[in-house]
Amino acid sequence: MKIITTPDKRLREKSEKVREINDEIRDIIANMRRMSLDWEKEHPYELSAAMAAPQIGVNKRIIIIRDDMEDKSRATFTALINPEIIRADGKTKLDYEGCLSVPSIYGMVPRASKVKVKAKLEDGTEVRIKATDELARTLLHEIDHLDGVLFIDHIRDNKDAFYKMNDKGDLIPVDYDNKIAHNSKLWGEE
Repeated sequence: MKIITTPDKRLREKSEKVREINDEIRDIIANMRRMSLDWEKEHPYELSAAMAAPQIGVNKRIIIIRDDMEDKSRATFTALINPEIIRADGKTKLDYEGCLSVPSIYGMVPRASKVKVKAKLEDGTEVRIKATDELARTLLHEIDHLDGVLFIDHIRDNKDAFYKMNDKGDLIPVDYDNKIAHNSKLWGEE
């Protein structure tokens, strides 16, 4: 297994609901955790905050969310199975997003600042999560993956919203007209 990137068509498919939490599902979750941390080791300025199963080519409704997004040394994740947005509201905020499956591109994405999600944990316990700000943004981003939506879809027509990371870890604007607008590979249109 590897992290798949655009234009892989599996990133654009709607994921199937998990019917039973069994060894196969637990193996998928373990692979997601391992691959997130492996990716992070290769990207010194970035944190692997979360991942959705479609990003490893598995179209099941599973996401993992890092337990502490402030401390890179704390490398534990909580798995959410069949996460469902109950409500997204609050003030819409614009902030940077990146994605393991959209390499080298970042964007200023508008997202609701509050979200309520229901899901099952790995042990089958049903949970309801009220999240704000960064956690809300991360949940919305990952649940989008389960429906075949990428963060770039939210900003496709905003030429001032795209960035790339330089070798010092700073985000700098991208030449939209030459590098983004006509890049069919980025949009998964190959």
